[in-house]
Amino acid sequence: MALSGTNAFNLDVDDVIQEAFERCGLHARSGYDLKSARRSLNLLLAEWANRGINLWTVELRTQTLTASTTSYTLDSDLIDILEAVVYKASDTTTDMEVDRISRAEYLNISKKSTEAVPTQYYLLRGQSTPTLYLYPTPDAADTFKYWGLTKIQDAGDYEDELDVPTRFLPCLTAGMAYYVSLKKSPERTPMLKQLYDEEWQRASEEDRPRSSFYAIPERGVI
Repeated sequence: MALSGTNAFNLDVDDVIQEAFERCGLHARSGYDLKSARRSLNLLLAEWANRGINLWTVELRTQTLTASTTSYTLDSDLIDILEAVVYKASDTTTDMEVDRISRAEYLNISKKSTEAVPTQYYLLRGQSTPTLYLYPTPDAADTFKYWGLTKIQDAGDYEDELDVPTRFLPCLTAGMAYYVSLKKSPERTPMLKQLYDEEWQRASEEDRPRSSFYAIPERGVI
């Protein structure tokens, strides 16, 4: 039996829209149908950003610090910081842990101008560009290194592929069908919503972080 010899299957924006309409028993016939569907697709991707961590959007980034400067404007595509360390310009081999604090905790720091190696940070989100606040204020040109959760790229032209791993394509098409049904086929919405939830559960479980697991038997058990 001959095999294809390829494993590069993917869907572009138009494929996802057409699949969603077909699951609703419809066809995207007009230019407005396509425009409305692409808007729904971008809303679906925005919903995913609110659902939690998707590992394919996590990137290791750095921010160069400046002595006596407390706050830093980070990239606009950053959603959140997952883990962070600081390493000194004089010793780039040693990472020093930085703890995240809340807005209230940061506001209650009485002497924010104290200068030393930062040990805490607060991330101000909810605006077009997130702002990083450090305490103590950096005393040298050190580096803030962090794992950042970034936005999924928008659905662009209809021939463009999406910024989504292959394992998430069933979830993507199921979610898109659900979104289309809300506007076009409300009688199918409950069934499509259930399918979407099931696909999301499978995909998100596959996307969870993994670490080594060791089983140590109790003495006398073996």
